[in-house]
Amino acid sequence: MLRVFTASGLALLLAGCAATHQSKVGQSTADASQGRLQEAIVNVDGQLQGDKANDVLLNLEKGELLRIASNYGESMSAFEIADGAVKEWEAQARGLTTEVATQVGATLLGDGIRDYEVQDYEKVMLTTLMAMNRLSQGDLDTARVDIKRTHEREALIAQVRAKQTEAAEAKAKENGAEVQSAELQGYPIETLNDPEVLGLKNGYQNALSHYLSGFVYEALNEPSLAAPGYRQAIQLRPGSAVLEAGLKGLDERRGQQRKNGLTDVLFVIESGNAPARESKKFMLPVPTPQGLVTVGMSYPVINALSDAPDVARIAVGDTMLETGLVADFNVMARRALKDDLPGMQARAAVRMLAKAGAQVVLNKEGGVLAGLLGNIAAAVIEPPADDRMWRTLPGRVYVARAFLRPGDYNVSLPGLTGTPHAISVSGRHMVVPLRTYASVTYFGVPGRFGELAVPKAPGKRRPAPKSVSLN
Repeated sequence: MLRVFTASGLALLLAGCAATHQSKVGQSTADASQGRLQEAIVNVDGQLQGDKANDVLLNLEKGELLRIASNYGESMSAFEIADGAVKEWEAQARGLTTEVATQVGATLLGDGIRDYEVQDYEKVMLTTLMAMNRLSQGDLDTARVDIKRTHEREALIAQVRAKQTEAAEAKAKENGAEVQSAELQGYPIETLNDPEVLGLKNGYQNALSHYLSGFVYEALNEPSLAAPGYRQAIQLRPGSAVLEAGLKGLDERRGQQRKNGLTDVLFVIESGNAPARESKKFMLPVPTPQGLVTVGMSYPVINALSDAPDVARIAVGDTMLETGLVADFNVMARRALKDDLPGMQARAAVRMLAKAGAQVVLNKEGGVLAGLLGNIAAAVIEPPADDRMWRTLPGRVYVARAFLRPGDYNVSLPGLTGTPHAISVSGRHMVVPLRTYASVTYFGVPGRFGELAVPKAPGKRRPAPKSVSLN
């Protein structure tokens, strides 16, 4: 009976120490969506004290909240802490460093004890959002550096992911465990196998990063580098008129600007928050020499329903511009989970065998009662599934683009709460960031680049006319 009570005590210890990521940031995401952005920032910042100051995921959350608040300097400071961790991952992926013991220990103790490894799509979005910060700060050249780093990061991710799953499956088979997704009876596998998830090219690239790449290179007068960015965005989101117009009009836009004196304006509209991972426990049978033993295993689940508002159009002055969806992070998060699931199952399979073996010993040495109590303790001891992910990322991202004559315009999102916001259009190229929720919209600082040779117009200055859509 001693083993049983020891296991029970360990269960209580683990239960007392467990803190989900949702419990840390759920209130902040709710506050931001209700217009209480400063409260959201204070809540996250309060958790980044002492030895938690360099927590990777909390710094991602803080950096994004500060970006929404247009505090780009402090946002970059938080992002750079997280980016340092991603750079360490890159060095490890290139074979320059080795995996630390806590990562290996996750095989036996659960994924939650691992140092947080930023999800692949989060790695890509980190440098993309760093580039967005630079654009709002008017730093086009450093934004170009971040764009280049994004491309390099994507290439490295593509090289290493298959190897990890292969290694995890080999480890499971070495311990006598077979791994198949079908074994997870009761798991809502349909959330990972719906057409949107399966339609993604992969779990890390998004059309926003590549369309933004095209826009930045175009603003830098590097059309030969802009074209591949627009082309890749179309491949990732085929059938989008907005994205197709970016590539189709590349050669014509500069001439149109010189002739008409118009500013090329890109609106980047972020909607809602990324979804949460929720831990669910599944009771699974494990074959042993003494027969089947049931053990509890925890796996993360993502709800397929997104609370991010749909943004089909944006009103600019008296013109309505169509938007194009360039990223859906609910779908991408589910694709990342689908890609991660085989590795999770492989690690869980090793834990299941260890737990089943302990259960057999209890049944043999302590009888039925000890075995029953041990089974209960084993179910409790299984830690919750790792629910960590970057929650303050937008749920969806849209873009709209138009040539606008320099001047003042009111901007609003039809169908969503909020008063029109005034922007002043100037320069050759301009980026306008927005973050919208069902009850509030935040406008970021526009980035303006290049001098526009405005043709002289005779007579009185007229009010800003209708825009010319690039869609």
